Amino acid sequence: MSTEPGVRIRVSRRKHGEGLPVPAPATVGSAGADLAAAIDEEVVIAPGERVRIPTGFAFAIPEGFEAQLRPRSGLALEHGLVLPNAPGTIDSDYRGEVQVILMNLGQQPVRIRRGDRIAQLVVAPVARPVFEEVETLDETARGSGGFGHTGGSVAVAPAPGSPDAREASK
Repeated sequence: MSTEPGVRIRVSRRKHGEGLPVPAPATVGSAGADLAAAIDEEVVIAPGERVRIPTGFAFAIPEGFEAQLRPRSGLALEHGLVLPNAPGTIDSDYRGEVQVILMNLGQQPVRIRRGDRIAQLVVAPVARPVFEEVETLDETARGSGGFGHTGGSVAVAPAPGSPDAREASK
């Protein structure tokens, strides 16, 4: 277990964030800090719908770092709630309130109440790229292959009643 201090993040609570916990890792091994919904009234997210939920906090991310918004695995598995832009990036020079885009990919409406944990905030170092335009790129074994080129694809079962399903049952 490391005894080194973590990255210091200054946090500014917005008025509608009063009473909510300051984000912090839940355990010594937690990579992220839970963010809670800073809403006054319940929000119902219908299947297929996207909503923006405020967290009640703004953060001063140090230069050389970013904060990533990531979905909570339990919400994704149990309710189909995802962050459609995951990971969402909070840049080091952004000082506005962090808000979370939630999307319901489930079959049932999902209710979000004040204080519900809706996402995780993970702080990570970033390398600032310096792009250099060149005439050609160096060759690699992979080359320009992409979108499944390296394998690992899944077998997709044909939809029941489809021509492919009827052919497979012969």
